[in-house]
Amino acid sequence: MTLPNPIRSLTRRTLPALAALALATGCRVAAPTVQPAAATMPAAFPATAATTDSASVADQSWRQFFGDRNLVGLLDTALQANPDVRTAIQRIEIARANLQVQRGALLPTVNGVASAGVEKFGDYTLNGIGNYDTNLSPNVEGRQRIPNPTPDFFLGLRSSWEIDLWGKLRQRRQAAYMRLLASEKGRHLVETALVAEVARLYYNLLGLDNELAVLTKNQRLQERALEIVKVQKQAGRANELAVQQFTAQLLRTRSLEAETRQRIAASENELNRLLGRYPQHIARGLPILQQPLPTQVQAGLPATMLLRRPDVQQAELQLVAARADVSAARAAFLPSLTLTPFVGVNAYRASVLFNTPGSLAYGLLAGLSAPLLNRNGLQADLRRSAAEQKIAYNDYQKAVQTGFEEVSTSLRGIGNYQRMFELQQQEVAALNKAVSVSDDLYKANYASYLEVVTAQRSVLEAELNLTQTRRQQFLLLIDLYRALGGGWTPTAAAE
Repeated sequence: MTLPNPIRSLTRRTLPALAALALATGCRVAAPTVQPAAATMPAAFPATAATTDSASVADQSWRQFFGDRNLVGLLDTALQANPDVRTAIQRIEIARANLQVQRGALLPTVNGVASAGVEKFGDYTLNGIGNYDTNLSPNVEGRQRIPNPTPDFFLGLRSSWEIDLWGKLRQRRQAAYMRLLASEKGRHLVETALVAEVARLYYNLLGLDNELAVLTKNQRLQERALEIVKVQKQAGRANELAVQQFTAQLLRTRSLEAETRQRIAASENELNRLLGRYPQHIARGLPILQQPLPTQVQAGLPATMLLRRPDVQQAELQLVAARADVSAARAAFLPSLTLTPFVGVNAYRASVLFNTPGSLAYGLLAGLSAPLLNRNGLQADLRRSAAEQKIAYNDYQKAVQTGFEEVSTSLRGIGNYQRMFELQQQEVAALNKAVSVSDDLYKANYASYLEVVTAQRSVLEAELNLTQTRRQQFLLLIDLYRALGGGWTPTAAAE
């Protein structure tokens, strides 16, 4: 049917306008996500506010930081055999594979195609009555016609290529690359935590060894005191109550010794698990009270900490990746241009498939498409990406604040525990002298057995507290080293 001229004219003017309006509507995207302003980080840590020295203990490798050769050997074993480190390496491989996928999306896909098919057209269709040919088809009822059903054979190449007009594919590639870098920082984070945990367990073992030595020494002291009070009871200078008090104190010390041996076994087993091996004896170095501590600890500047801490760097890379995801989700609302070329040989009989150039077939289709209706999927993807970007931003701020908190706490703790250790050393010296004096006075009948028991119990508790304080000093130093971003091998950064 032929439309009247006014209608044809109106159609020619209206349809392009409607198409342009629909395309413009389809290209409408949401505004970029705006992040809240971050709080300004202090220029120095509270415990070192008066210094601007950028040097940090984290600048040292763990081989230099930990002087105990036994501990260095354990760290070497852990970094090679620990299951968590191996898992982190495989996560890097997963991220690398995802990056390869996104890189491939920017290139055209080319497929080799070999196809054969048959199609029966209806007699009352254009294809059914229009497949006439005067040169190639057999004579049917005086007419040249392509057979119906019609075979179809094709051998060649087909391709599809989405032209990245708005950077959607490039943003996805960038997000994948940032996540690859983040996974590498995740490996560094695992290594940092592993170094700190192995060192913590090692010094905990040294502390338990010293506690066991203290208990053994005090046990011998209490055994001699018990023998003395038994002799005095036989001589009529002490009673059964004194014997029972000394006996109870000795039994308590023996029970503490058994508990300490169990804690040593548990710590050794836990340490062996981190080393990726079954339970066995852990070789130790010098006793914990003889292990040297650095005379001065430098934390450096907070900005330097941000450059070293793997968790902060990982959170920052995840934030960049999330921003790229948002950009890609916004670009998905815009029209996409796809090219679909093909080239090959095509025929309705296999015998003439390679009769070129007659069987040569090629073509190119360029399509521009944009979402118009039912864009819920794209809108949901944009909302999800925007929410993930905000989460990544919050995680980054949390990582920065956590690092600052950990460094500040460890710095203050090192100074406070050093002062505590010095005072406890004086306390232990005074109580050891009190034990010696109480023994002499008790033998001379100038002191009661309760004073001897109290003196022995006090020196035992003081020596155990001294050991715990020394151990805590090492643990705080390890925490500071980890909080500043030290603890992973320099070779890991190069990889």
